[in-house]
Amino acid sequence: MTLEQHTRAIVRLAWERRFGFPDGSLDDDDALQQLCDDGATSLTFLRLWGGAALVGPGWALEEAQGCTPEELADHATLLRVTRSRGGHGLGTASLFYADDLPLVQPPEEVTLSREPGAASLLEERCPPDDIHEVHLSGMDHTFTLLDGETPVACGAYAEWQGIVAQLGVLVSPELRARGLGTLAASVAAQEALASGLVLQARADVSNFAANALARRLGLSWAGTQTSVLLAR
Repeated sequence: MTLEQHTRAIVRLAWERRFGFPDGSLDDDDALQQLCDDGATSLTFLRLWGGAALVGPGWALEEAQGCTPEELADHATLLRVTRSRGGHGLGTASLFYADDLPLVQPPEEVTLSREPGAASLLEERCPPDDIHEVHLSGMDHTFTLLDGETPVACGAYAEWQGIVAQLGVLVSPELRARGLGTLAASVAAQEALASGLVLQARADVSNFAANALARRLGLSWAGTQTSVLLAR
């Protein structure tokens, strides 16, 4: 699904505010913007459509001088330029956006809970890596599908900079690949869109299932975020 230009402007504005750039800084699709933040605990490279931004402490920006945007998008490059200061991996994530999505109709009647406790119970049934990647407990709005009283899948979103909804989905391991994740994510996505927010889905590039889900829902790929944590 192609994004309208005003939606792209909203997404750029959210990232500008997230990083501390002046409004409009990321409008130039041909420029690499840099922001020095000596209090930063990470070095982050953002590739958004044609534009790019590098944000981190001054010493890291200096180490990265001469690197092309293509090189900076490679997680190995950021690890290399931060090695002397204990840089360690956060990885590279795909970024997807949407301002409208088709409805996903359930094949039969489903029971839905908006209670945070239902999402917490689902997390207890999932592996730690999945819990940490999705982080349902940090999301303001959760929509959990129930089988009887048992939570089986949850779609959720968190408002980001007041204009973007970060989408998350978690499914009980033994019930995956049955369409429950698509249904739960669609419920959360429609609620976020109804609230006037632009949808954002973020998925590690190696998480093929999460990337496929974003595309299946109808979100449009916009770029990547590559980050490394820095030793304090």
